[in-house]
Amino acid sequence: MSPNKIILFSSIFALLLSSCASYKPQVIQSEQIFKEGQVPFQQCHASTIQPIGKDSLLAAWFGGTHESNPDVVIWSSLYTKGKWQPPVQIADGIIVDTRYPSWNPVLYQYPTSDTLALYYKIGPNPREWKGFVKYSQNKGQTWSVAQQLPEGILGPIKNKPLTLANGLILSPSSTESKEEIWKAHMEISLDQGKTWSISNIRPDTSIQVIQPSVVQHSDGRIQVLCRSKENKVMAAFSMDQGLTWGPWQATNLLNPNSATDAIRLKNGLFMIVYNPAVAGKDWWEGRTKLHVATSKDGLQWKDVLILEDGVKNDEYSYPTIIQDPKGLIHITYTWNRKNIKHIVIK
Repeated sequence: MSPNKIILFSSIFALLLSSCASYKPQVIQSEQIFKEGQVPFQQCHASTIQPIGKDSLLAAWFGGTHESNPDVVIWSSLYTKGKWQPPVQIADGIIVDTRYPSWNPVLYQYPTSDTLALYYKIGPNPREWKGFVKYSQNKGQTWSVAQQLPEGILGPIKNKPLTLANGLILSPSSTESKEEIWKAHMEISLDQGKTWSISNIRPDTSIQVIQPSVVQHSDGRIQVLCRSKENKVMAAFSMDQGLTWGPWQATNLLNPNSATDAIRLKNGLFMIVYNPAVAGKDWWEGRTKLHVATSKDGLQWKDVLILEDGVKNDEYSYPTIIQDPKGLIHITYTWNRKNIKHIVIK
């Protein structure tokens, strides 16, 4: 490489580092997606959000009497012209003539496709649920008949798939056995989701993790960040596009057995939304605070925003995060199981 090119690349790299170091995210919008009395369900949880065109968003979540009740179905709301529209039901848990609860919707769109996918789960509990998918050709206005995914394929368990530059889809997933053993895996598709293969993420260890989010580093490495039973957000890396994985590593982020979500920003930094606590006696403890942190390497993180600073019995949990085509960052999360909150960051 010529000296001039080395100087050019060094200057660009220095500029990127300077930009990352000076980046201070700011909340520019904070709102609840629906109004009290606007919905028929008592509780809601596990939201997902997707850009729709240039200026619209689509959010989805599950709602019903309470989590795991058979009346729990998938709801969605469209954000257009600066306003969230009244929620509508878009999927249920009816299989043949039996009704089961629905769980954890994930919206995903392949970059070169006009088809929007809604992945979700149906079953009595996370140990016995099955993966399903619906498709929309009109930006979420109407949906196809539900299709069950192939046996053993659950779909993205909570967080979005990552599409690589070569078209490979990495769908982060996990299982919870009847013995309460947690294991993470990657579901990989080479044909835009028509067929899938599974890459287990370090099943040979005692580390128990679920609900990965997946990001790609500038050097091509793939990283997952997981909810765990270890009181830390756990990470693992792949050098071969998710086919094999290195050992689990603890990040410096606390984890109270609660979901997280992470993305790589356009400026090169990684951003995660998480509950900064350790596990309590009951599974819901540790979800009263919700923070945003950034990182350069995916392992050492620094808090940059406090989204919620609640008190005992509050629950701010199951965040999801995206960056839209304009560069704005959108976060949705469960607000006391009574609403879904939408935060916009620049």
